[in-house]
Amino acid sequence: MRNSPKEPQSLRSVDTTIEIPYGVATSGHRMSSAMRLGPVHLQIASLARSIDYYQRTLGLRVIERGEHGAVLGAWDQPEPLVVLHEHPGATPVPRRGRLGLYHFAILLPDRPSLGRFVRHLAENGIHAGMSDHAVSEAIYLYDPDGLGIEVYADRPRELWRSENQQLVLALDPLDVEGLVHEAGDDPWQGMPAGTTMGHIHFFVPDLARAEAFHHRGLGLDKIAWSYPGALFLSAGGYHHHVAVNTWAHQAALAGPGDARLLEWTIVLPGRDEVEAVARGLAEVGAELAGEPGARTVLDPFGNRLRLATS
Repeated sequence: MRNSPKEPQSLRSVDTTIEIPYGVATSGHRMSSAMRLGPVHLQIASLARSIDYYQRTLGLRVIERGEHGAVLGAWDQPEPLVVLHEHPGATPVPRRGRLGLYHFAILLPDRPSLGRFVRHLAENGIHAGMSDHAVSEAIYLYDPDGLGIEVYADRPRELWRSENQQLVLALDPLDVEGLVHEAGDDPWQGMPAGTTMGHIHFFVPDLARAEAFHHRGLGLDKIAWSYPGALFLSAGGYHHHVAVNTWAHQAALAGPGDARLLEWTIVLPGRDEVEAVARGLAEVGAELAGEPGARTVLDPFGNRLRLATS
């Protein structure tokens, strides 16, 4: 571990006494480390096509289905992960991307589960991007509308490294052989219990405005900021619950007729925490809607966030 011998004062988790030897906290209210991410809502062109993909390729199950929408989640757990909203004729995401969603990231409970998922993709001839990020191992896919998806598993936190107050993130080749070996002989049977929404990553045109909203407004800690054109933020010392980058800064914003992210969700431990976050957002000029304890807000680029309670 290549920690600097004289790092700046470490962060302390909001809800525990665990020292976090990296990151920069906001000067205002810090988001509770008991937060979690809830479902993402996606606008897609064909409900039948998307359900087929999310079931067959990703291994999600249909919790509820209507004429123009569906709620999907992991097996053996009731919480939704993805909510599909059909908009016939929605324009797919171009190869260069659109401002808005870069990808949402589904977190598997362990490395063997990720190994089974990788083997499932190979057996079905599905091409995917792959990367070792040091803190996690990740697979990258696009759904039929070109919306980005990451499926990943975390490494144990005791293996994470920090340097110069930042968590060390990498972009290294993935050990596919080792992953598949760890999967053993058990077949992939869909997203297992314990699967959650791990993080969300946005294309933005301006990092400064994105930082103001997510760091000073939401109260997320800055975790890593030296990667060119990107910023990673989280609560409770996680490697990131939210990331933003300017890698598609010249692209157009996703519009009403496009395949796009409609809404993402942060679930907080109570009404008071929702209102504390809402006050921080108001201080950076965000306009909130809804009632106390159940708020929605648009970020500076039009991405809608729902603040909910568990």
